[in-house]
Amino acid sequence: MAVTETPLIIVSDYLAMSFDDGDREYLDGQIQENNVGEWDHSALQSAIAAFFSNRRKSLGLHTGTGCRTRVSPTRFRLPDVAVILGERPRSGILDRPPFLVIEVLSPEARASRVGVRIDDYLRFGIPWILVLDPLTGRGHVYHEGNRTPVRDGMYRTENPLIEMNFFELLDQPQLRSSGPERRPLS
Repeated sequence: MAVTETPLIIVSDYLAMSFDDGDREYLDGQIQENNVGEWDHSALQSAIAAFFSNRRKSLGLHTGTGCRTRVSPTRFRLPDVAVILGERPRSGILDRPPFLVIEVLSPEARASRVGVRIDDYLRFGIPWILVLDPLTGRGHVYHEGNRTPVRDGMYRTENPLIEMNFFELLDQPQLRSSGPERRPLS
């Protein structure tokens, strides 16, 4: 059986594309689907975006979900939530590092794939990266090359200080005991 290679797509063609069922990432000439769409993922992403949107004026920030973010000349990511400090982005594509990106794990999220995504964000210069598991509230905060586990559901940044309580986001007083548990990047 012959192996067929997917033809490479140039950046300008990717930027001109639209998709009927959600956007795609662009990684070195290849289009990559994002595995999202489950309720837990979507509900948490919406709650996080609302959390930051409600603090837009007091913290001087702007929030977007699934916005194309050029992390290198040949790589475009779609962070679940991106937070920009200062002026609102002028173009449709983020081409400067956001203050913060947040990734909500999905059942298909493999540590290796999430790790590559985080590496892209770090190389791009994003100072704060939060990775959350919507089923447990556990995750990690990445800052200045350090990875700090979050086991109590409290995610923090500095300059500005932002404290986001996972359990308050979803009116969820404790860890869920039903459903499969995923361990985020341990």
